[in-house]
Amino acid sequence: MRVVIALGGNAMTGEDGRAGPEDQRIAIETAIEDVADLVASGVEVVLTHGNGPQVGNLLVKNELAADVVPPVPLDWCGAQTQATIGMLVLNALDAALGARGVLARPAVVVTRTLVDEGDPGFTNPTKPIGRYLPETDARRLMEHDEVWEDRGQKGWRRVVASPEPVEVLDAPAIRALLDAGFVVVGAGGGGIPVIAGPSGVMHGVSAVIDKDLAAALLAESLDADALVIATDVDHAMVGFGTRDERAIERTTARELRDLAERGEFASGSMGPKVEAAARFVERGGALSAITSLRRIGDAVHGQAGTVVLARRSEA
Repeated sequence: MRVVIALGGNAMTGEDGRAGPEDQRIAIETAIEDVADLVASGVEVVLTHGNGPQVGNLLVKNELAADVVPPVPLDWCGAQTQATIGMLVLNALDAALGARGVLARPAVVVTRTLVDEGDPGFTNPTKPIGRYLPETDARRLMEHDEVWEDRGQKGWRRVVASPEPVEVLDAPAIRALLDAGFVVVGAGGGGIPVIAGPSGVMHGVSAVIDKDLAAALLAESLDADALVIATDVDHAMVGFGTRDERAIERTTARELRDLAERGEFASGSMGPKVEAAARFVERGGALSAITSLRRIGDAVHGQAGTVVLARRSEA
């Protein structure tokens, strides 16, 4: 069985959201225990992950050093965090698999994701990233071709494009490693966003790709049997935060889309996860699931979380 697991940002930071180096190391080591159990059971695993807090840290460094060195572009931030988080995951996996007597070795692929240069997000960037700054500091960074918006009392905040992922360009390398018996970490943070130039050469762009949508595309590219989106709740919910709140258990992509159209899922949190789960099944995947990290083992087999299947008869 081949599974793509998308680890949420909660698996990359401390319980209180702290993202210091030691906090990240401990959080990742804890998260990897459940993944190692899956690998030990014979499941082929590809991991992808968020990188919001880590990119946020790099953006702060950009801001503080802008008068000394040019800010690092956002695609570089993505590449740096893929490598940093990947290194932590490699070390954690090596230890966890070794403790279980599993011979599989982990590998990280620094991964690019192709986006469309004509995506409307590039002409109307709306994805907020990083921290709020006073206007004077924001204008200093705007001199480096960054887009900042006045967000009122809180200050100014940078906004970037969040284009649709078109293709995970390095999926063939991930597949080759997977076929060779490796546990692979790839497409971290949704992948490094790139566009194709006139001669076919790829160029990085300042954008943020949703990691769950990229995970669905990667799972499709690898002919995965299942996509599991690990977050900080056991299920997607309807009526979230109300007295009518209830968990969604076994369902279909069509039913999830109907609920999304009714506004049941927040656009910045559960919405992309629901969209990714629906896409994977609609495009031929056998099963997708949204659940907490501690339940991914059962979710892979359709026994935990919000499980999305192709037909109501299966659900």
